[in-house]
Amino acid sequence: MSTLRQRSHHGCWTCKARRRKCDNTRPSCQACIQRGLHCEGYGVRLRWGAGIASRGRYTGAEEPIEASVPPRRKGRRRDLSRERRRNQQGEAYMVDVEKASATPSTSESNSAGTRAKFLAVVTSGVNTLHSTETNDPRSLLGAQLPELCQQSDALYFICLALQVSINEDIRPRFFEYYDAALNHFRTELAHSTSYLPDGTLAAGLLLCSVGVLRGTPWTMHLRGMYNIIQSQGFQNLRSEVSAFRIHLFEVMGVMDIPTFAIGRQNPCLGFWRNHCRERNDPTPVNSKLGHDVEVVSGLPRSLLDIFSCIGNGGATEEEFWDWPGAQGTLLQCQLWEAYRSAGILAVRHRQLHRFDELLVPQTDSSHQKEQRKRTLPTTEVLVLRIFSNLDAIFRAAREPGGTEFLLLNAVFYPLVVAALQTSVLNERSYLKDLMKTWSDNPHYPPGNERLLQILWEILEEWWESDPFKTSIHDLAYMRGLEVALY
Repeated sequence: MSTLRQRSHHGCWTCKARRRKCDNTRPSCQACIQRGLHCEGYGVRLRWGAGIASRGRYTGAEEPIEASVPPRRKGRRRDLSRERRRNQQGEAYMVDVEKASATPSTSESNSAGTRAKFLAVVTSGVNTLHSTETNDPRSLLGAQLPELCQQSDALYFICLALQVSINEDIRPRFFEYYDAALNHFRTELAHSTSYLPDGTLAAGLLLCSVGVLRGTPWTMHLRGMYNIIQSQGFQNLRSEVSAFRIHLFEVMGVMDIPTFAIGRQNPCLGFWRNHCRERNDPTPVNSKLGHDVEVVSGLPRSLLDIFSCIGNGGATEEEFWDWPGAQGTLLQCQLWEAYRSAGILAVRHRQLHRFDELLVPQTDSSHQKEQRKRTLPTTEVLVLRIFSNLDAIFRAAREPGGTEFLLLNAVFYPLVVAALQTSVLNERSYLKDLMKTWSDNPHYPPGNERLLQILWEILEEWWESDPFKTSIHDLAYMRGLEVALY
């Protein structure tokens, strides 16, 4: 049986070097004699440092003069030690991030499991991204994903991150895939300084969508892509011959509409208002887009034109009230009516306006001033209309064999706008109970669980706060979230 070695602190130099217990016998210890070793004794050994002094004024100096003292970093030794530890921890963290981001790209990128994840995105995962019926031919992304991934490695890894965020079984590995996708996208964006290919543009928009589902910040990706597109010149946007590229620009425009986001951390780009509203020319490109419904938001483009002007653009309640509508299914009409009522409330109460937008003076034309004399529905009536419209959609989603359950992807904006009217909900408490049943609806398209949880937590805190002292955006800022409602 081996004995535990005990380190010698006061023994001879030989036992100290061998980390053996010494009996301190002088002049030579018995432990060394019994083992036939030369005992080096117990004498004092001096160890010389750099310079003429180990501490004090002339520490490290070669000569006892001020000019010989080496420069020292200013600060207390304790603070310098803390800084050194932080730097070491930061370096270790970066190593871990690099390992995590490299894992799916090296060892799993060609595995059967990874190919299955990508196939799941193409066949069903894309349904999380739009608000029309499944396998909608106007949803151009799913059909072109395999070809686009040949152009963009970032798009492939972002598709994997999207599927991981949807699949509950592998969701704990989300950030591993997300970091890898983010690194690939940043690399591609850095090499796309003169032109943004379709694959990279689709990758950026899909990366924003992943952030939307998770509540993580995503508008900085829009800003990065916008800067590259801006360098190309905006006069060429509507002259693009590719229907798919116009589709991508419209998706970017929807994501940028300011009233569709809570806690936005980057300024609005005005993309839809400035670059997506000119659709007067009956070009073949426009005919390829089908009828006037934008696929991701599920809203008519004419209605999106009005929403894009809320805030600095100067949209009015009357513009929403006078919107002529569009042709669609019965449930689509219910959704659009909910959005129209929500638009009136958003303009009226400005609860979804950012503070910097409130500072911009709004000037009304004589026609607008004349329109304001008209009587529009009260806030309570509009809230009840929204709840009625949404209840019809949720009831239809529970019906077996329903084909329009993807409309549930689009209910968040009118739901939140109505829920912000605290006084109405306090007078009619059953509306909150109805919202609770909606949040527990098992028929939501997969991937929305995290977004539902975030919205419910923010709304519960909003109902307890003073709306005149607290902004809905502040509640998202405090959580470090950017929440999209389209």
